Amino acid sequence: MHGRLKVRTSAEEAARKKKEQELKVKAYRAGMAKIQSKRSNNELDEEMLIICGQILARNPDVYTLWNIRKECILKLSENLDEEAKQIVFDKDLSFAEQCLLANPKSYGAWHHRCWILENCPKPNMDREVALCNKYLKLDERNFHTWDYRRFVVNKAGIEPAKELDFCTEKIRNNFSNYSSWHYRSNLLPIVYPHETDSRRPISEEKLKHELEMVLTAAFTDPNDSSAWFYQRWLLGYSRPELDIAAFRINKNQAVIAFTKPITSSDFQFDINPNLQVSIEWKSANGALADSTWFAEGDFSIPAENNMSIKCNLENKECSLQLNRCIDGFFAIKCPRFEYEFGAAIIDELKNQLESCKQLLDLEPDSKWTLLTTALLMRAIDRSKYHEKSIEYLGKLQTIDSMRKGYYEDLASKWNTEKCLEEWQNSTKIPQEISLKSLKLTSIYYDQYLSIADVIDLSGNCLSNRSIPKLGSFRFAKKICLDDNKLSSIENIPSLKYLTELSLKNNNDLIEKDTLKAICGNDFKINI
Repeated sequence: MHGRLKVRTSAEEAARKKKEQELKVKAYRAGMAKIQSKRSNNELDEEMLIICGQILARNPDVYTLWNIRKECILKLSENLDEEAKQIVFDKDLSFAEQCLLANPKSYGAWHHRCWILENCPKPNMDREVALCNKYLKLDERNFHTWDYRRFVVNKAGIEPAKELDFCTEKIRNNFSNYSSWHYRSNLLPIVYPHETDSRRPISEEKLKHELEMVLTAAFTDPNDSSAWFYQRWLLGYSRPELDIAAFRINKNQAVIAFTKPITSSDFQFDINPNLQVSIEWKSANGALADSTWFAEGDFSIPAENNMSIKCNLENKECSLQLNRCIDGFFAIKCPRFEYEFGAAIIDELKNQLESCKQLLDLEPDSKWTLLTTALLMRAIDRSKYHEKSIEYLGKLQTIDSMRKGYYEDLASKWNTEKCLEEWQNSTKIPQEISLKSLKLTSIYYDQYLSIADVIDLSGNCLSNRSIPKLGSFRFAKKICLDDNKLSSIENIPSLKYLTELSLKNNNDLIEKDTLKAICGNDFKINI
């Protein structure tokens, strides 16, 4: 037996580990008790700094101890000259780096470094950039390091173009670097802004280059999400500006809707000819910031047909020429739901669409390729490819069932956009709009429906979460919600003109008495 290593049995090993753990817990509790005692006595001295350091070196995620450490450093350095104070802060930077060696994803350690740099007399930003480079070599996808790098770069005043080059290098080393793609999306609008259109943060030439680069990355590993997400950002970077979406007025009610939620104090409103009445706007859905606002009163409707409205939004004047309807005036202005790209970009998108189709021939169940193909179709010609893009979303609901709800909602959004565009150019506006049998799981763009008399939402998949959206339908006289998935109408909003609500085939709804109480005995209910 001599000279042979004794191997512990599993029971002995378990007992040893348990004893080890008990000693650690005992030491931790004793250290924390000592810290709390000294803090109560305001003893923010060297001993306190050492005890905090001993615990943090083993577990740098105890955020309370980092805060106590800050108090100690401020106390110990308050009467020192600048040079001596710098030594104290530099020493703590070194300690924080030791903690990062134990856990390079410690929120507390990275945040503590930010605090040191903001409070020390002479922060050395070049050293911190070098530290970021070091840690990104160890783990190029550590988002804690990327966050810290953005902080340091901002403090150091490093040029965005230089950082963009750094991102390019990291992406070329590893296409599956989501943090670098994200950082790139923040830098591009600064380095390559569009020359004329503020809604388009990237120049057309640079956009074409980015599309080419991201396709190479995506096809290198079709199952990795990083490049696909970046491509989605490139295709959908344009967002509608704040503007008037719709307006309607009669003798008793006015409704104004916006492309985005806004507070009542954020817009100044004028009607020409002047209504000679003070308008008090109320949120249609009872929110502080809402897309739809309404007012009730006794409004004088002019006989002439040249009525218009003006509204100041974010220091920009928006206006609408109103159209006459049977009881007053209305207007609607649908946005461009997707940006209309230039010819050169469209050609590139068509090439990418063909490449995606080829990849689908090889890998028909590639979810990222399917979704990107649908997005490319809409970017090229959303009207022409509408049915096909909806078909692809249907496939994704089966292939990627964990995200079925997302694909259903996206299909609902696209179907609603198509209906709104058709309604805007029809003779039925504002009398009625049909959103029937579109498999809608949610009501999108409810602010545009605020001017409609009749709204048909039957044959969809709407649940109780859609009930609050009905608050935007301020001019609705009839709403049809037959053949949906409603189980309760307890929270249905009170609407001034609503006289008929149809709720047939909705999970055995029987709350007719509730509706009568809300809407009155002359209210027609179909259940």
